[in-house]
Amino acid sequence: MAHRFYSSLFFTALAIFALPYCASADQRSDFLAGRTRDCRGCDLTGEVFKRQDLTGADLTGALLMGANFHDARLNGALLAGSDLTKANLNKADLSRANLSGARMHEAMLYGAKLDDAVLAQADLSGAMLGAARLVRAKLRAAILENADARRARFDDADLTGANLRRAALDFALMRRARLDAAVLIEARMMGGDFIEATFVGANLTGVNATGANLRSCDFSGAVLVDADLRKARLTDAVLDGAVVRGARLPDGSIGE
Repeated sequence: MAHRFYSSLFFTALAIFALPYCASADQRSDFLAGRTRDCRGCDLTGEVFKRQDLTGADLTGALLMGANFHDARLNGALLAGSDLTKANLNKADLSRANLSGARMHEAMLYGAKLDDAVLAQADLSGAMLGAARLVRAKLRAAILENADARRARFDDADLTGANLRRAALDFALMRRARLDAAVLIEARMMGGDFIEATFVGANLTGVNATGANLRSCDFSGAVLVDADLRKARLTDAVLDGAVVRGARLPDGSIGE
């Protein structure tokens, strides 16, 4: 009798401990089958969601390395803390998505739509953002080191304190963007439109901004040491307290 009691107790305990795993497995299966849009913390590494409608999906903390979301709809999706390393998000619609703290190292986001998305402290180092839309996106303290954002649109975006070291922003549209205290060391801004953007206290050492439209920008306290500003438009720009030593200025002179 005692043997049967302890044996029953053992299998009951085993079933209880197995419940979270089974629930997680069922949740993952249901998500892949389209029966639910909630898969928090799921391992979906390498899965294909090409052109799927995942509007409002909850993938908080999910593992999505190498996943394919090409042309998928992720409007308002919850992806905070998720791992999208090398994921394919080309042409995906991530408008209003929450990607705060997400790992997006070398993710492909060509032509993606991230208007009003939250990307605070997200790691977009090495990401490919060519022609992407990030209008009003919130990128405070985000990492975009070595990111390729040529011809991307960041109008009214908040990049306060962001790391854009060696980022490619050639011909990007960044009107009224906030880049205060941002790091843009050796970044490329050639031909970009930065009208009324703010760079208060930003580090632009060695930046290449040849031909950029910097009209009415605020560079108060910014570091522009060795920056290349040839043919750039600085009409009505504020340079109070800015350090321009060694910079190549629009009039051909060298800053002191």
